[in-house]
Amino acid sequence: MLTIVHRARAAITVVGGSGLLVLAACTQPQRSPTAREDGITQNTGGTDDTSADAMDASADPGDSDTGSGSGVDSAMDTGDPRDSGADTGETGPGADTGDIEETAAVETIKTVFVLVMENHNWHDILGNADAPYINDTLLPMASSTDNYYGNPLAIHPSLPNYIWMESGDNHDIWSDDDPSADNVISADHLSAQLEAAGLSWRSYQEDMPEGICPIYSYGLYAPKHNPFVYFEDVSGSPPSTSATHCIDHMAPYTQLEADLAAGTVASYNFITPNQCNDMHNASGCATDSQVKNGDDWLAIAVPQILASDAWADGGVLFITWDESEGGEYPIGMIVLSPLAKGGGYVGTTRYYHSSLLRTVEEIFGLPLLGDAAAQDNLSDLFTTFP
Repeated sequence: MLTIVHRARAAITVVGGSGLLVLAACTQPQRSPTAREDGITQNTGGTDDTSADAMDASADPGDSDTGSGSGVDSAMDTGDPRDSGADTGETGPGADTGDIEETAAVETIKTVFVLVMENHNWHDILGNADAPYINDTLLPMASSTDNYYGNPLAIHPSLPNYIWMESGDNHDIWSDDDPSADNVISADHLSAQLEAAGLSWRSYQEDMPEGICPIYSYGLYAPKHNPFVYFEDVSGSPPSTSATHCIDHMAPYTQLEADLAAGTVASYNFITPNQCNDMHNASGCATDSQVKNGDDWLAIAVPQILASDAWADGGVLFITWDESEGGEYPIGMIVLSPLAKGGGYVGTTRYYHSSLLRTVEEIFGLPLLGDAAAQDNLSDLFTTFP
C-alpha cells in the first residue's frame, strides 16, 4: 500500500502493474498574468556570450549545446504550453489505480532531493516535443518558475555554478578542471553545515567509479558535476581517491532506488545523471536529442522518488539546470513536494542558485552562506515553508 497526501488540485493514482506513480492536474494551473503574457525574462546585463562560450568549450568540448532545442520559440508564441493537455488525469486503458489511503497533511520538510540537469535555457524545454514528461506530466503537477537563473555573476562554464549551489560563491573557480591541489576549496559549504548540525547528506552520481573518492573523470561521469569533491574537508588537500570522508558520502546512482525502498536516503540528497542523461550529450548517447535523452531519464528517475516514503512524508524534489546557453537566460526550476503549491503554479520572482541554497539552509535551520543571504528563497512555490 502506498500512503500519499491528497491535495485539492491534483488527482493522484498508482499504476499497479508498473509501480509507477502518476500525478495529473485536475484544474487549470494557477499562474500570474505576468508569467503568461511576458514569457521568459532575458537578463540583458549578462556577460559576453562569445567569451563565456569560448571558456566553456576550452574547458570541456562536451559543454556546447548542439543538440535539439532550436526552433522551440515558435511554439511559445502561441501561448504557454503548460495550459494544454494537463487536466485529463488519465492513466490509460485497463490501468490499476491501486490501493490508496488518505493521511494527515505533512507540515514539515524533512528530506531534500536536488537533481541537476545540464546546459539548456528554459525556453528550449518549454513546449519542446522531445520533453513530453517535463511538459505534460511534471509541470502540471509541480510548482515552477520562469525566472530562475544560474549564479548572479553570469559565470560559466558548469563547475562554478555547481560550486555556487553548494556555497553561494564560485571561490575563484572559473574552469571545469578536475579537483587538484590548485583548486580545492577550504571555505564553508552546505554539506559541512549539515554535518555540523547532525544531518546526513549523500551525492548520487551516475556512472561514477565505485569504492574511491571520484575526483577524476571516468566514462560519462564528470567531477565538474559533483561539487563536493572540490572541498578539501571532503576530498583532502591535495584531493585523494582514498579520502574516506568522501567515499562515505558518495554513492553510484544505481544505489538510490534501493536506498529509497529501504528508507535510508540522507536528509540532503544531490543527484547528477551521467553526461548523456543530463541533456549534455557526450558521444554514444541513446539519441541525438539532448532534451529527449534527459526527459526519458527523468521519466524513470522521478517516479521512483515520488513513490518513496521519504518524499511522501515531508520530502521535496528540486529539479534544475546548471546554466543557460547562448547568453544569460532563465533555466528551469521545478519543485515537487506535498508541501509545494503544485497544480502548475508558476512563480515570477527572480531567483538564482543562491536562492536554492538559501531555501535548503532555511529548511534545515542553517546559517546563510555567501550570496544566499542576498537572494530570495523559494518559499513562494510552497504552501508551507520551511
